[in-house]
Amino acid sequence: MAERTVKIASASGLHARPAGIFAQAAGEQSATVTIEKSGGNAVQASSMLMLMTLGAGHGDEVTLRAEGDGADESVNALADLLEKDLDAEA
Repeated sequence: MAERTVKIASASGLHARPAGIFAQAAGEQSATVTIEKSGGNAVQASSMLMLMTLGAGHGDEVTLRAEGDGADESVNALADLLEKDLDAEA
């Protein structure tokens, strides 16, 4: 299992556009990835609806976990995405 904790850089957190971009990227990973906010429940990273239930805002720390082939690469790719301002992505 691979794991990494990161801060959300997007100004709106994991809501609307950033959640859609992140969920799509998570769905393209070879490993199964979950995301959780400290003190919360882990949810499937590929589900936009579940991402929105996290209530993860700008600057909040979230933990990504992945299992399966390519777990390390999946966690790193998604962590890198969260460390960008996805609101500004074209």
